[in-house]
Amino acid sequence: MAKTIFITGASRGFGKLWAEALLQRGDKVIATARDLSTLDDLVNRFGENILPLQLDVNDRTADFAAIQKAKEHFGSIDILINNAGYGLFGAVEETTEEEARAQMETNFFGLLWLSQAVLPIMREQGHGHIIQLSSIVGLVGVPVLSLYNASKFAVEGLGETLAAEVKHFGINVTLLEPNGYATDWSGASAAQTTPMPEYDGVRAAFQSSVTDDFWGVPTATTAALLRLIDSENPPLRLFLGKNAYPMVKQAYESRFAEWDSWAEVSTAAHG
Repeated sequence: MAKTIFITGASRGFGKLWAEALLQRGDKVIATARDLSTLDDLVNRFGENILPLQLDVNDRTADFAAIQKAKEHFGSIDILINNAGYGLFGAVEETTEEEARAQMETNFFGLLWLSQAVLPIMREQGHGHIIQLSSIVGLVGVPVLSLYNASKFAVEGLGETLAAEVKHFGINVTLLEPNGYATDWSGASAAQTTPMPEYDGVRAAFQSSVTDDFWGVPTATTAALLRLIDSENPPLRLFLGKNAYPMVKQAYESRFAEWDSWAEVSTAAHG
């Protein structure tokens, strides 16, 4: 059965790729972008099955209005895919207040506002699925991606809490956690802090860790997304890419080893 899916950041990258795949199989898609001309090709191909909406997710009022317009146009919203976001590259000390706030506004607050906007509709329907685009670096911190890490760690906490709050309404929540992919996330879509030479060594070490098979193929994610959307019991978290699970496993093994070594101190602190 065709679904009605609201997806943000559909102008390029995962958003454009997934919107096209959903339309190709007959779903109805509300696709948002800051520049509507980037969606012209999908509108020309899929006609009335796509509703293109101009949207800056940082604008809370506009987010609520877009969700309402989508509901009025198609009658329901089965799935929200909060995909809009960008990467800010830079160390903590390099990051300006403006850069930090902008990163959190788009990657976290925009996602929060749209989740809030769609919840009344999904509660009334008695079903729904909110898919939050997180990242593997929402679970594992990586140097020189400091504020991007922070924004995705925030998405993880929000998503896990939201899932517990809305499960009894028939609403599922999934955190998508891709490893690196060869989209323009690290290119045209990225922002850069002004580098300090003191962190050149950290940057170089990070770059040297990026091997030839670091980047996944974006089109390979489509089958996983469709399977997730069609699942009757979707997971809270879904890794995308072969590097994601080993990276998290190694990080958590290290964390448990450290926690175990300090367990006596932790217990004593209880009183």
